[in-house]
Amino acid sequence: GARWMQIVVGIVCMVAAANIQYAWTLFVPEIQATHGWTRASIQTAFTVFVVVQTWLTPIEGYFIDRYGPRVIVAFGGVMTGLSWIIDSYAGSLGMLYFGSAIGGIGVGCVYATCVNSAIKWFPDKRGLAVGLTAGGYGAGSALTILPIANMIHSSGYQAAFFWFGLLQGAIILCAAFFLRAPQKDQVKSSTKVLQSRRDYTLKEALQTPVFWVMMVMFICTVSGGLMAVAQLGVIAHDLGVKEAPISLFGITMAALPFALMLDRVMNGISRPLFGFISDHIGREATMFIAFTFEGIGILMLSRFGHDPIMFLILSGMVFLAWGEVYSLFSATSADTFGTKHAAKIYGVLYCAKG
Repeated sequence: GARWMQIVVGIVCMVAAANIQYAWTLFVPEIQATHGWTRASIQTAFTVFVVVQTWLTPIEGYFIDRYGPRVIVAFGGVMTGLSWIIDSYAGSLGMLYFGSAIGGIGVGCVYATCVNSAIKWFPDKRGLAVGLTAGGYGAGSALTILPIANMIHSSGYQAAFFWFGLLQGAIILCAAFFLRAPQKDQVKSSTKVLQSRRDYTLKEALQTPVFWVMMVMFICTVSGGLMAVAQLGVIAHDLGVKEAPISLFGITMAALPFALMLDRVMNGISRPLFGFISDHIGREATMFIAFTFEGIGILMLSRFGHDPIMFLILSGMVFLAWGEVYSLFSATSADTFGTKHAAKIYGVLYCAKG
């Protein structure tokens, strides 16, 4: 029971941190309309966020292994809240980029700690545990996409930044107090997946060829998905389906918000689903299946995406086959290199996202 509690708290933190990445696309047109900055210069803020969030992970990993989860997540919560509050006041691009960098630090602390916590508490169900946690980051924003969009519409984007920033930061800060690291006798190893009996240090891991193979694979797979996350609105516009109404299950919505919501859900389901499968058939076989789907999905989206229904289905497929990279690579990393230095080692691997 204690360890499932840790997973639940981790998911709550991830959900609260997710919007900085996943709701960003809602703010871009409003910022552009208000300040007249080019779309590319506004999107640079997203790049700043992703780079800071990922490339600082090894340093955060060092602090997690050293000080434990509670302190790092509490700090992450403060930074996450502060980020959007800064964005709400940003009158210049520099200020916007600064807000994004602060957000990158905050989300990085939350994300790295919660994933690492799942790795350490559940060696026997590692794929599933990491998948559920990372799934909170992928799917969490599905709940808030509409409230944020509505608030932007009714009160302006600055108010949405301010109040949601405050709320998200507060939630993470409160949740942090419930996190802790497991004791030696509280966990047991997997019987189905090969797991290292020795704990590699970061230096030893970097000397193995398998680490670099994983790094290259991670870079390749993560690029396609991030491209879709950041540019789906633009892609929908270029394919001419952005405003096209779609009726499904008795709901009628424009193709883009419909796709955005479906994609968040798919992205979220993907992580525990493929993680669970990988606990049973192995990580490598699962990667093979998922990455094949991903490639086919992206190719077909460019060919058939101008049909609104196909746009919805194919973008969903792309996100379903993409989200699992975060559960598979972290679980494989811990299986291969042990858990003692897991935060540092996966931290370096996770830089692939940047």
